[in-house]
Amino acid sequence: MRNVSTHSGKGISAVLQKNPDDVVITFAKRTAMGKNRKGQFKDIPVDEMMQALLKATFEKTKLDPAKIDDICVGTCHPPSPMYSSRAAALASGIPQDVPISTVNRLCASGLMAIRHIAHAIQAGEISLGMAIGVENMTLNPRPTPVIAESVDKVPRAHDCIQPMGWTSEMVAQTYKVSREKQDEYALISHTRATKAMTTGIFSEEIIPVEIRGTVISVDDTIRPGVTMEMLSVLKPVFQDWGGAATTAGNASGIGDGAALCILTTRERAEKENMEILGKWVGSAVVGVEPRYMGIGPIAAIPKVLTQVGLTKDDIDIYEINEAFASQFAYCVEELGISMDKINPNGGAIAVTHPLGMTGVRQVVTGLAELRRTNKKLLCSSMCVGSGMGAAGIFVNEAQPFCEAKL
Repeated sequence: MRNVSTHSGKGISAVLQKNPDDVVITFAKRTAMGKNRKGQFKDIPVDEMMQALLKATFEKTKLDPAKIDDICVGTCHPPSPMYSSRAAALASGIPQDVPISTVNRLCASGLMAIRHIAHAIQAGEISLGMAIGVENMTLNPRPTPVIAESVDKVPRAHDCIQPMGWTSEMVAQTYKVSREKQDEYALISHTRATKAMTTGIFSEEIIPVEIRGTVISVDDTIRPGVTMEMLSVLKPVFQDWGGAATTAGNASGIGDGAALCILTTRERAEKENMEILGKWVGSAVVGVEPRYMGIGPIAAIPKVLTQVGLTKDDIDIYEINEAFASQFAYCVEELGISMDKINPNGGAIAVTHPLGMTGVRQVVTGLAELRRTNKKLLCSSMCVGSGMGAAGIFVNEAQPFCEAKL
């Protein structure tokens, strides 16, 4: 498998170059997101969510489902995800001869779905594919991992299955990320997401879906009016671990949602008059110390930048998953990237983090923001449960929204 473009050149000029065999994204949308247990998807299983998203996608794009060569679904915790994904595809009108697979790399599952389809296109095995990220954490919360006693005796093996909240507290304690700093970064996320919602920015990336007679088109996860005072009085969620600084206000929400990208070659997109939104450049995955799981982007981002010959300053927008404010703050400051470039419309602390969805959602959000601001390069990254990190590079090629509407 190739991690970067089939063209050997590196650097910004090579990344921006347009070639017939480039892997390009012709459609990128997400559903609105639902909050845990009380939200708009609380009773909707992942197969029904996917069916609705696929139907809305075909209606919007007019794509003939028979033209799809392969589908990859990033999802983590639903039972029998392969069966439910296949069933959802068939129920949405996709022909039986279109194959499908699922991938689970926890928080990076959606990005891995994109990567899987991009690599298949680069290898010449397919010419048009679909990457989906989906999760319903209300119906399918994280199961408790069970490992053999002999395996559990190895410290890193033991650490890698611990609850994510424990890793948050380990990062905060070891790297001295104070409660106040965590709340400060959380406030940025809440404030930016509220603005994005109220000004209609998120509406540009959301595709309305109809489920059980109801049209769902607005996130119900965002909490307007959050202040530093409100965050500072919240009680710690994990009082027995570390410094007990993680709260419901400075950690990502547990939520539900789905997102989708269509990928093909530039040559095919141009031949069939598909709008090209962006270009896939490459990706990288790394492993880190499991108890400090959240630091994954610190290793993944430099690795992918080196692979494609870019510097951190070349990137216009970073979408970095906010699993916890502890790890997010530490990643931002260790990477030395201005918050002006990171999560300009807020992140998972404000909008929520449906595990399988996030990797696709961040690409959808990042490309939409690049288009809105007429900028070029996106780096999307996240930490990954059990002690990993992932990152991907994308190029915006879409017309600004104002021009596209003329």
